[in-house]
Amino acid sequence: MTDDTPDDHDFSEGQGHGDPYEGFDLDPPELTVDPDQVDPVDSRVVADTLDRRQSVAKDVDAGELIDVGLSYMGIQRFEQAVDTFERAAQFTDDDAVEQEAWVNKGAAHAELEEWEAAIDAHREALYVDSQGEHAASAETNLAYALWEAGRTEQALEHAERAVELDARLPQAWYNRGFFLLERGLAEEAVNALENAQRLGMRSPELLEELARAYEETGNEERAEELADEAEEVRQQREAEMVD
Repeated sequence: MTDDTPDDHDFSEGQGHGDPYEGFDLDPPELTVDPDQVDPVDSRVVADTLDRRQSVAKDVDAGELIDVGLSYMGIQRFEQAVDTFERAAQFTDDDAVEQEAWVNKGAAHAELEEWEAAIDAHREALYVDSQGEHAASAETNLAYALWEAGRTEQALEHAERAVELDARLPQAWYNRGFFLLERGLAEEAVNALENAQRLGMRSPELLEELARAYEETGNEERAEELADEAEEVRQQREAEMVD
């Protein structure tokens, strides 16, 4: 993307596991460690436990495999997450579970900046059910991966499709607004980005894009207010991380 686009773009908003990769569940079913024996924040212990669970995948269901994959994402072992989500997709006869697994696999590929693989995974998710429970998330993430792969026209098409499938998905509106702004359609971008804001999205990235859109429409006063708000939110987040 452009220099105005954050590196930590929240591309997976709205997936079936709640807020995208915010507060990962590092304790999926049957995954426990004894805090008296090991440091519970030692990611190597979590990873080793996950590896052992992988070795008996025939004894767990696809939903548990997805939990394992999300735990891998939480400790930034994205290659293992990719493998786990693929196994989950192959292990289930439930279309909703299979679709969720493919969406998460695409998200893991995106973390590795493997854009073509991410595109393929999200297309697989849509092939399972283009109107399914996780279809809007697949469209949203597909749009982002296509953009990163340089396919800008297709990216906007899928961002539009995501909004059509689920108009309550803030990340879909954010993507739509960003892509419209990149094409010089600032007024339409303002509407899309404000929709994302109304749906509860309040990130520095959103506020900065909205400020940029207002600036391009000539409303410099509102743009400055939003830029200041974006900086305040960023400082609040940094303070929370320190605490």
